Amino acid sequence: MKFKIDIAWKIMITLIRNKYLISILAFVIWISVFDTYSLVDRYSNIIRLNSLKKEHYFFRQELLLYQQQYKELFSGKKELEKFAREQYLMKKENEDVFIIVFD
Repeated sequence: MKFKIDIAWKIMITLIRNKYLISILAFVIWISVFDTYSLVDRYSNIIRLNSLKKEHYFFRQELLLYQQQYKELFSGKKELEKFAREQYLMKKENEDVFIIVFD
């Protein structure tokens, strides 16, 4: 048992003394943590990009909906009158408007 520990200890000392291994390890740590384009920053940017893509999709759908409503609204006088009655509760002079609220 002691023999295996001694061999493992000698291997670790040999690896620690290897300047190339230490240089590569330091380089990998520097790139992954401290660099301007580190892996941590890249990961946070990927998460942010995905959320922005979701927002873009949502606002694109909203824009298409509003464009469709705009076309319907200004396609004729009847549609404009219907919109004004439904959204702003407007009425003609001799009309009464009843609002029905469902619970």
